[in-house]
Amino acid sequence: MQALGLKSRTVRKHKATTNSNHNLPVFDNVLDRKFKPAAPNQTWVSDITYIATDEGWLYSASVMDLYSRKIVGFYMDSRMTKELVIQALDRAVQQRRPPKGQVLHHSDRGSQYASHDYQARLDTYGMKGSMSRKGNCYDNACIESFHSVLKKELIYLNKFKTREQARKAIFEYITCFYNGKRIHSAVGFCSPNEYERVLLKAA
Repeated sequence: MQALGLKSRTVRKHKATTNSNHNLPVFDNVLDRKFKPAAPNQTWVSDITYIATDEGWLYSASVMDLYSRKIVGFYMDSRMTKELVIQALDRAVQQRRPPKGQVLHHSDRGSQYASHDYQARLDTYGMKGSMSRKGNCYDNACIESFHSVLKKELIYLNKFKTREQARKAIFEYITCFYNGKRIHSAVGFCSPNEYERVLLKAA
């Protein structure tokens, strides 16, 4: 890159989205970095990221199925609340409809995920909870990596005037490109949708 006079357009930014300084109940780290489940809807991982716009911050919560690395649910809002992550979880369940008692749900220890309402939702869906150890981002590396890719491939390359403009761009990136076309080394250099189609065909 130096020889060709090329410079990266991505920039390093950091804004904390995890507040683990609370007295809410937390789960043990049941996932324990076992990032390769044997089938879909066995392990979901969740996290929150942020997007700068001229109107202010837009927060996005995502839910990933570790089997195919597919984003199975996401939701965006101007506030980083428990409702943000609940909506993302609800959408994932609506799309995938996993059997009760099957999904292990992993997140960090943020107050949104530790909230009584979110944990009640996990209980309603029959999901077992798991949380990263305090201050250890590697315990949730796969969804952290997705948000890093989202920023490098979309967010940092654009300037969004409005939150709605950012929402539309992120929706298209996830549903059309990331799930549908972007290959991943972790799933045999297939896209998430293609990887799941291969499984369905084999079944």
